[in-house]
This record gives sequence, structure tokens and C-alpha cells, in this order.
Amino acid sequence: MREAENDTHDGKRKCETLWPIFKIAHQKSRYIFDLYHRRKEISKELYEFCLDQGYADRNLIAKWKKPGYERLCCLRCMQPRDHNYATTCVCRVPKHLREEKVIECVHCGCRGCASGD
Repeated sequence: MREAENDTHDGKRKCETLWPIFKIAHQKSRYIFDLYHRRKEISKELYEFCLDQGYADRNLIAKWKKPGYERLCCLRCMQPRDHNYATTCVCRVPKHLREEKVIECVHCGCRGCASGD
């Protein structure tokens, strides 16, 4: 995380500077989610401790439990107020419905987190 924060921002767009931080935060949350919900390797007390201490994003994990959001990259991608025409992010559109095949989310750099992909 420290390397991502101290990385040079030369030649990057303003939004691209935060992408590595979003990626690391997503990976930490997904790892803790998988340890507790899928592999059942940590206790509920340890899981709650990790959430309380901020090692994982509680709200993102809550969305992963709901159908259709299993692969959600970040919470900003589903907020209609952050996008044009009050819709969700382009990375939430399934690949077979996209006009452009290669896209990147402006908020987090995701290339596609729709559950149908």
C-alpha cells in the first residue's frame, strides 16, 4: 500500500493515480471475505475484528453477498449520482452488451465486474 501511495504520478491522468490503492483495498477485502465465507478458515470473531479495524470494507462485502454483485469492484461503480445520466458505471455492463470491448472504469480502473461476465 505504501508503494502505491508513494508511486510517481508522472504521465498519469488524475483519476489513474488512485487506481492501485483501490486495487489493493479490493484485494484485501476479497481475501478476508473468501477466508470467512467461502473457505471457512477464520472465526467470526476474527472476521468481525478485521472489519472493525478497517482491514476490509464492510459495505463492499455486504454487496458481494447479494445476487448480481458477486464481482463488484468498488462501491462508486454502482452509485448513480457519480455517473452521467444517473446510471451505473460502464464496468457493470456485461461484456456481450458493450459497444466497446476494452473499457476501463474512471473511478477504479476496473475492466469489468458484471456478474454475467
